[in-house]
Amino acid sequence: MSTKINRRDYSLSGKESRLAQEKGIASAEWYASPIPRKRMKELMKRKDGPAIRDTILWFGLLIILGIIAYHSWGTWWAVPAFAAYGGVYALTGNSRWHEAGHGTMFKTSWKNEVVYQIASFMNLFPATPWRWSHVRHHTDTYIVGRDPEIHAPRPPVWRVLMVELFHVMGGLTDLKRVVMHAFGKMDKEEMEYIPPSEFKKCYWEARVWLLIFVAVAVACVYTGSILPAMFIVLPTFFGFYAVMLIAWTQHLGLNEDVLDHRLNTRTVYMNPFIRFLYCNMNYHIEHHMFPMVPYHALPALHEEMKHDCPPASPSIGAALKEVFSALAKQRNDPTYTIVRKLPETALPYLYGPSPFGTVAEDSTPIQEAKSVRQESPGRDIPVQ
Repeated sequence: MSTKINRRDYSLSGKESRLAQEKGIASAEWYASPIPRKRMKELMKRKDGPAIRDTILWFGLLIILGIIAYHSWGTWWAVPAFAAYGGVYALTGNSRWHEAGHGTMFKTSWKNEVVYQIASFMNLFPATPWRWSHVRHHTDTYIVGRDPEIHAPRPPVWRVLMVELFHVMGGLTDLKRVVMHAFGKMDKEEMEYIPPSEFKKCYWEARVWLLIFVAVAVACVYTGSILPAMFIVLPTFFGFYAVMLIAWTQHLGLNEDVLDHRLNTRTVYMNPFIRFLYCNMNYHIEHHMFPMVPYHALPALHEEMKHDCPPASPSIGAALKEVFSALAKQRNDPTYTIVRKLPETALPYLYGPSPFGTVAEDSTPIQEAKSVRQESPGRDIPVQ
Protein backbone atom coordinates (compact mmCIF):
# COMPACT_ATOMS: atom_id res chain seq x y z
CA MET A 1 0.00 0.00 0.00
CA SER A 2 1.56 3.28 -1.11
CA THR A 3 1.60 6.34 1.09
CA LYS A 4 0.65 9.66 -0.44
CA ILE A 5 3.38 12.25 0.00
CA ASN A 6 2.36 15.88 0.14
CA ARG A 7 4.82 17.95 -1.85
CA ARG A 8 5.54 21.53 -0.92
CA ASP A 9 5.50 24.37 -3.41
CA TYR A 10 9.11 25.51 -3.89
CA SER A 11 8.25 28.25 -6.38
CA LEU A 12 8.74 31.87 -5.32
CA SER A 13 5.21 32.94 -6.20
CA GLY A 14 3.22 30.12 -4.58
CA LYS A 15 1.48 29.63 -1.24
CA GLU A 16 4.70 28.73 0.62
CA SER A 17 6.08 32.22 0.02
CA ARG A 18 2.98 33.74 1.57
CA LEU A 19 3.07 31.29 4.49
CA ALA A 20 6.73 32.09 5.18
CA GLN A 21 5.86 35.76 5.50
CA GLU A 22 2.88 35.01 7.72
CA LYS A 23 5.03 32.83 10.00
CA GLY A 24 7.64 35.57 10.33
CA ILE A 25 10.51 33.59 8.83
CA ALA A 26 10.88 35.71 5.67
CA SER A 27 13.54 38.43 5.91
CA ALA A 28 13.92 37.52 9.57
CA GLU A 29 16.78 37.98 12.03
CA TRP A 30 19.19 35.03 12.16
CA TYR A 31 21.29 33.55 14.93
CA ALA A 32 24.93 34.69 15.01
CA SER A 33 27.74 33.12 17.02
CA PRO A 34 29.37 35.32 19.68
CA ILE A 35 32.49 36.98 18.30
CA PRO A 36 33.92 40.18 19.83
CA ARG A 37 33.34 43.24 17.66
CA LYS A 38 37.02 44.11 17.51
CA ARG A 39 37.93 40.66 16.21
CA MET A 40 35.07 40.70 13.72
CA LYS A 41 36.27 44.05 12.41
CA GLU A 42 39.72 42.52 11.82
CA LEU A 43 38.22 39.54 9.99
CA MET A 44 36.06 41.73 7.78
CA LYS A 45 39.02 43.77 6.49
CA ARG A 46 39.15 43.61 2.69
CA LYS A 47 42.40 43.33 0.77
CA ASP A 48 43.40 43.40 -2.89
CA GLY A 49 46.61 41.38 -2.45
CA PRO A 50 45.25 37.85 -1.83
CA ALA A 51 42.67 38.16 -4.61
CA ILE A 52 45.18 39.51 -7.16
CA ARG A 53 47.53 36.63 -6.37
CA ASP A 54 44.76 34.04 -6.57
CA THR A 55 43.32 35.51 -9.78
CA ILE A 56 46.73 35.25 -11.49
CA LEU A 57 47.05 31.65 -10.30
CA TRP A 58 43.48 30.95 -11.43
CA PHE A 59 44.01 32.10 -15.01
CA GLY A 60 47.48 30.56 -15.09
CA LEU A 61 46.03 27.17 -14.15
CA LEU A 62 43.31 27.48 -16.79
CA ILE A 63 45.87 28.37 -19.46
CA ILE A 64 48.05 25.38 -18.57
CA LEU A 65 45.10 22.97 -18.57
CA GLY A 66 43.83 24.58 -21.79
CA ILE A 67 47.15 24.03 -23.57
CA ILE A 68 47.20 20.38 -22.47
CA ALA A 69 43.61 19.91 -23.63
CA TYR A 70 44.33 21.60 -26.97
CA HIS A 71 47.24 19.31 -27.73
CA SER A 72 45.18 16.24 -26.72
CA TRP A 73 42.41 17.08 -29.21
CA GLY A 74 41.80 14.22 -31.60
CA THR A 75 43.04 11.56 -29.18
CA TRP A 76 41.44 9.66 -26.30
CA TRP A 77 43.57 11.78 -23.95
CA ALA A 78 41.16 14.63 -24.75
CA VAL A 79 38.52 13.04 -22.49
CA PRO A 80 40.43 13.38 -19.19
CA ALA A 81 42.15 16.57 -20.37
CA PHE A 82 38.89 18.40 -21.09
CA ALA A 83 37.24 16.89 -18.00
CA ALA A 84 40.00 18.49 -15.91
CA TYR A 85 39.86 21.77 -17.84
CA GLY A 86 36.06 21.90 -17.64
CA GLY A 87 36.00 21.04 -13.95
CA VAL A 88 38.45 23.80 -13.05
CA TYR A 89 36.75 26.24 -15.47
CA ALA A 90 33.32 25.68 -13.91
CA LEU A 91 34.34 25.39 -10.25
CA THR A 92 36.67 28.40 -10.20
CA GLY A 93 34.17 30.41 -12.22
CA ASN A 94 31.48 29.52 -9.70
CA SER A 95 33.55 30.40 -6.64
CA ARG A 96 34.85 33.66 -8.15
CA TRP A 97 31.33 34.59 -9.27
CA HIS A 98 30.24 34.08 -5.69
CA GLU A 99 33.03 35.97 -3.95
CA ALA A 100 33.15 38.91 -6.35
CA GLY A 101 29.36 39.10 -6.16
CA HIS A 102 29.58 39.64 -2.42
CA GLY A 103 32.02 42.46 -3.07
CA THR A 104 34.52 40.96 -0.62
CA MET A 105 37.00 39.31 -3.00
CA PHE A 106 38.91 42.57 -3.63
CA LYS A 107 39.04 45.76 -1.66
CA THR A 108 38.64 47.72 -4.92
CA SER A 109 35.04 47.74 -6.18
CA TRP A 110 35.75 47.78 -9.92
CA LYS A 111 38.00 44.74 -9.62
CA ASN A 112 35.15 42.86 -7.96
CA GLU A 113 32.82 43.87 -10.79
CA VAL A 114 35.22 42.84 -13.58
CA VAL A 115 35.81 39.41 -12.06
CA TYR A 116 32.10 39.06 -11.31
CA GLN A 117 31.11 39.67 -14.93
CA ILE A 118 33.75 37.27 -16.29
CA ALA A 119 32.96 34.52 -13.76
CA SER A 120 29.20 34.92 -14.26
CA PHE A 121 29.65 34.23 -17.95
CA MET A 122 31.90 31.26 -17.24
CA ASN A 123 29.04 29.65 -15.28
CA LEU A 124 26.37 31.06 -17.62
CA PHE A 125 24.78 32.72 -14.60
CA PRO A 126 23.15 35.95 -15.88
CA ALA A 127 25.10 38.47 -13.84
CA THR A 128 22.50 40.87 -12.47
CA PRO A 129 19.70 38.30 -11.96
CA TRP A 130 22.03 35.96 -10.10
CA ARG A 131 23.36 38.83 -7.96
CA TRP A 132 19.84 39.42 -6.69
CA SER A 133 19.05 35.71 -6.48
CA HIS A 134 22.01 35.28 -4.18
CA VAL A 135 20.94 38.21 -2.01
CA ARG A 136 17.63 36.41 -1.49
CA HIS A 137 19.47 33.14 -0.79
CA HIS A 138 21.33 34.81 2.07
CA THR A 139 18.28 36.66 3.35
CA ASP A 140 16.07 33.56 3.40
CA THR A 141 18.46 30.61 3.34
CA TYR A 142 16.48 27.42 2.62
CA ILE A 143 13.18 29.06 3.50
CA VAL A 144 10.73 27.26 1.20
CA GLY A 145 8.96 29.64 -1.17
CA ARG A 146 11.59 32.33 -0.63
CA ASP A 147 15.03 30.93 -1.48
CA PRO A 148 15.57 30.56 -5.26
CA GLU A 149 18.75 28.50 -4.75
CA ILE A 150 17.41 25.37 -3.03
CA HIS A 151 19.21 22.49 -4.74
CA ALA A 152 16.60 19.79 -4.18
CA PRO A 153 12.97 19.75 -3.02
CA ARG A 154 11.61 17.21 -0.59
CA PRO A 155 11.21 14.43 -1.60
CA PRO A 156 14.15 14.74 -4.02
CA VAL A 157 13.78 14.17 -7.75
CA TRP A 158 16.81 12.03 -8.57
CA ARG A 159 16.80 12.52 -12.32
CA VAL A 160 16.96 16.29 -11.81
CA LEU A 161 19.92 15.95 -9.45
CA MET A 162 21.74 13.72 -11.93
CA VAL A 163 21.22 15.93 -15.00
CA GLU A 164 22.34 18.95 -12.99
CA LEU A 165 25.78 17.35 -12.84
CA PHE A 166 25.98 18.75 -16.37
CA HIS A 167 24.00 21.93 -15.71
CA VAL A 168 21.25 20.75 -18.05
CA MET A 169 18.08 22.09 -16.42
CA GLY A 170 19.55 25.10 -14.65
CA GLY A 171 21.77 26.03 -17.58
CA LEU A 172 19.01 25.80 -20.18
CA THR A 173 16.66 27.76 -17.93
CA ASP A 174 19.25 30.53 -17.59
CA LEU A 175 19.93 30.56 -21.34
CA LYS A 176 16.21 30.85 -22.00
CA ARG A 177 16.10 33.82 -19.64
CA VAL A 178 19.09 35.40 -21.39
CA VAL A 179 17.17 35.30 -24.68
CA MET A 180 14.11 36.78 -22.95
CA HIS A 181 16.21 39.55 -21.43
CA ALA A 182 17.81 40.34 -24.78
CA PHE A 183 14.31 41.05 -26.09
CA GLY A 184 13.41 43.19 -23.08
CA LYS A 185 11.35 40.66 -21.10
CA MET A 186 11.70 39.25 -17.57
CA ASP A 187 10.83 35.83 -16.20
CA LYS A 188 7.99 35.76 -13.63
CA GLU A 189 10.15 34.14 -10.93
CA GLU A 190 12.92 36.70 -11.42
CA MET A 191 10.47 39.54 -10.85
CA GLU A 192 10.01 38.24 -7.30
CA TYR A 193 13.54 39.29 -6.29
CA ILE A 194 15.03 41.62 -8.95
CA PRO A 195 14.16 45.32 -8.49
CA PRO A 196 12.57 46.92 -11.61
CA SER A 197 15.40 49.47 -11.60
CA GLU A 198 17.80 46.63 -12.53
CA PHE A 199 15.82 45.34 -15.51
CA LYS A 200 17.63 47.44 -18.12
CA LYS A 201 20.99 46.23 -16.85
CA CYS A 202 19.76 42.64 -17.27
CA TYR A 203 18.72 43.40 -20.85
CA TRP A 204 22.07 44.90 -21.91
CA GLU A 205 24.12 42.14 -20.25
CA ALA A 206 22.05 39.57 -22.14
CA ARG A 207 22.69 41.32 -25.46
CA VAL A 208 26.45 41.27 -24.85
CA TRP A 209 26.21 37.56 -24.08
CA LEU A 210 24.40 36.89 -27.33
CA LEU A 211 27.19 38.67 -29.23
CA ILE A 212 29.74 36.41 -27.51
CA PHE A 213 27.70 33.32 -28.41
CA VAL A 214 27.58 34.45 -32.04
CA ALA A 215 31.36 35.07 -32.03
CA VAL A 216 32.03 31.56 -30.67
CA ALA A 217 29.67 30.05 -33.25
CA VAL A 218 31.40 31.94 -36.06
CA ALA A 219 34.80 30.71 -34.80
CA CYS A 220 33.51 27.14 -34.87
CA VAL A 221 32.21 27.53 -38.43
CA TYR A 222 35.42 29.24 -39.56
CA THR A 223 37.65 26.51 -38.13
CA GLY A 224 35.28 23.71 -39.09
CA SER A 225 35.50 22.39 -35.52
CA ILE A 226 33.71 22.70 -32.16
CA LEU A 227 37.11 23.22 -30.52
CA PRO A 228 36.58 26.97 -29.87
CA ALA A 229 33.36 26.15 -27.99
CA MET A 230 35.22 23.50 -25.98
CA PHE A 231 37.18 26.31 -24.32
CA ILE A 232 34.34 28.78 -23.81
CA VAL A 233 30.60 28.10 -23.24
CA LEU A 234 30.62 24.27 -23.40
CA PRO A 235 32.95 23.80 -20.37
CA THR A 236 30.13 25.23 -18.27
CA PHE A 237 28.19 22.06 -19.05
CA PHE A 238 30.75 19.26 -19.20
CA GLY A 239 32.65 20.69 -16.23
CA PHE A 240 29.69 21.46 -13.97
CA TYR A 241 30.05 18.13 -12.18
CA ALA A 242 32.81 19.76 -10.12
CA VAL A 243 30.44 22.53 -9.01
CA MET A 244 27.56 20.26 -8.04
CA LEU A 245 29.55 17.60 -6.20
CA ILE A 246 30.72 20.31 -3.84
CA ALA A 247 27.58 22.47 -3.85
CA TRP A 248 25.48 19.51 -2.70
CA THR A 249 27.48 19.45 0.53
CA GLN A 250 26.39 22.98 1.47
CA HIS A 251 22.78 22.49 2.62
CA LEU A 252 21.21 19.22 1.47
CA GLY A 253 19.81 16.89 4.11
CA LEU A 254 19.64 19.67 6.68
CA ASN A 255 16.74 21.78 7.96
CA GLU A 256 14.40 23.98 5.97
CA ASP A 257 12.50 26.92 7.49
CA VAL A 258 14.83 27.62 10.41
CA LEU A 259 16.65 30.77 11.46
CA ASP A 260 19.98 29.26 12.53
CA HIS A 261 22.62 28.52 9.88
CA ARG A 262 24.09 25.81 12.09
CA LEU A 263 20.90 23.85 11.34
CA ASN A 264 20.70 24.33 7.57
CA THR A 265 24.32 24.71 6.44
CA ARG A 266 27.34 22.42 6.51
CA THR A 267 31.05 23.17 6.90
CA VAL A 268 33.34 20.60 5.27
CA TYR A 269 37.10 20.20 5.60
CA MET A 270 38.86 20.10 2.21
CA ASN A 271 42.47 19.98 1.07
CA PRO A 272 44.34 23.24 0.26
CA PHE A 273 44.09 22.80 -3.54
CA ILE A 274 40.30 22.38 -3.50
CA ARG A 275 40.00 25.28 -1.05
CA PHE A 276 41.96 27.43 -3.52
CA LEU A 277 39.64 26.43 -6.37
CA TYR A 278 36.59 26.91 -4.15
CA CYS A 279 37.66 30.16 -2.43
CA ASN A 280 37.32 28.59 1.02
CA MET A 281 33.56 28.24 0.59
CA ASN A 282 33.82 24.90 2.34
CA TYR A 283 33.58 27.02 5.50
CA HIS A 284 29.95 27.48 4.66
CA ILE A 285 28.33 27.96 8.05
CA GLU A 286 30.89 30.68 8.68
CA HIS A 287 30.19 32.34 5.34
CA HIS A 288 26.41 32.34 5.79
CA MET A 289 26.55 33.59 9.33
CA PHE A 290 29.02 36.38 8.46
CA PRO A 291 28.83 36.92 4.66
CA MET A 292 30.90 40.09 4.72
CA VAL A 293 34.05 38.28 5.86
CA PRO A 294 36.36 37.88 2.80
CA TYR A 295 37.15 34.37 1.58
CA HIS A 296 40.81 34.57 2.66
CA ALA A 297 39.74 35.16 6.30
CA LEU A 298 37.25 32.27 6.52
CA PRO A 299 39.74 29.75 7.98
CA ALA A 300 40.47 32.21 10.80
CA LEU A 301 36.73 32.83 11.28
CA HIS A 302 36.22 29.07 11.53
CA GLU A 303 38.69 28.91 14.41
CA GLU A 304 36.87 31.74 16.18
CA MET A 305 33.44 30.11 16.07
CA LYS A 306 33.92 26.34 15.87
CA HIS A 307 33.23 26.06 19.61
CA ASP A 308 29.69 27.22 18.82
CA CYS A 309 29.06 24.99 15.78
CA PRO A 310 28.53 21.30 15.08
CA PRO A 311 31.71 19.47 14.05
CA ALA A 312 32.69 19.98 10.41
CA SER A 313 32.38 17.05 8.01
CA PRO A 314 35.88 15.52 7.72
CA SER A 315 35.91 15.37 3.90
CA ILE A 316 33.88 15.88 0.72
CA GLY A 317 33.29 12.13 0.55
CA ALA A 318 31.96 11.98 4.10
CA ALA A 319 29.68 14.95 3.47
CA LEU A 320 28.28 13.47 0.24
CA LYS A 321 27.69 10.13 1.97
CA GLU A 322 25.66 11.95 4.62
CA VAL A 323 23.79 13.94 1.96
CA PHE A 324 22.80 10.98 -0.19
CA SER A 325 21.82 8.92 2.83
CA ALA A 326 19.47 11.72 3.89
CA LEU A 327 18.07 12.17 0.37
CA ALA A 328 17.38 8.43 0.12
CA LYS A 329 15.38 8.56 3.37
CA GLN A 330 13.53 11.69 2.23
CA ARG A 331 12.11 9.79 -0.74
CA ASN A 332 9.75 8.00 1.65
CA ASP A 333 9.81 10.46 4.52
CA PRO A 334 10.20 14.08 3.36
CA THR A 335 10.33 15.21 6.99
CA TYR A 336 13.62 13.37 7.62
CA THR A 337 16.30 15.89 8.58
CA ILE A 338 19.85 15.65 9.87
CA VAL A 339 20.38 17.48 13.15
CA ARG A 340 23.99 17.36 14.30
CA LYS A 341 24.96 17.47 17.95
CA LEU A 342 26.47 20.72 19.17
CA PRO A 343 29.57 20.79 21.38
CA GLU A 344 29.02 21.54 25.06
CA THR A 345 30.54 25.01 24.53
CA ALA A 346 27.82 26.03 22.05
CA LEU A 347 24.65 27.96 22.66
CA PRO A 348 21.47 25.95 21.90
CA TYR A 349 20.03 25.80 18.41
CA LEU A 350 17.41 28.40 17.55
CA TYR A 351 14.97 26.53 15.36
CA GLY A 352 12.43 29.26 14.84
CA PRO A 353 8.98 28.32 13.56
CA SER A 354 9.41 25.15 11.51
CA PRO A 355 6.36 22.95 10.86
CA PHE A 356 8.27 20.81 8.36
CA GLY A 357 11.20 18.59 9.22
CA THR A 358 12.86 17.87 12.55
CA VAL A 359 11.88 20.49 15.10
CA ALA A 360 12.40 21.09 18.79
CA GLU A 361 9.97 18.97 20.83
CA ASP A 362 9.08 21.99 22.89
CA SER A 363 10.17 25.60 23.33
CA THR A 364 12.71 24.85 26.11
CA PRO A 365 15.89 25.08 23.91
CA ILE A 366 14.72 28.37 22.44
CA GLN A 367 13.83 29.80 25.85
CA GLU A 368 17.20 28.70 27.25
CA ALA A 369 18.99 30.40 24.38
CA LYS A 370 17.07 33.62 25.00
CA SER A 371 17.97 33.45 28.68
CA VAL A 372 21.68 33.04 27.88
CA ARG A 373 21.57 36.05 25.57
CA GLN A 374 19.79 38.25 28.08
CA GLU A 375 22.39 37.33 30.70
CA SER A 376 25.29 38.06 28.30
CA PRO A 377 24.73 41.60 26.97
CA GLY A 378 28.36 41.91 25.87
CA ARG A 379 28.07 39.21 23.25
CA ASP A 380 27.31 40.05 19.65
CA ILE A 381 24.28 37.74 19.38
CA PRO A 382 20.84 38.75 18.13
CA VAL A 383 17.87 37.77 20.30
CA GLN A 384 15.19 35.99 18.29
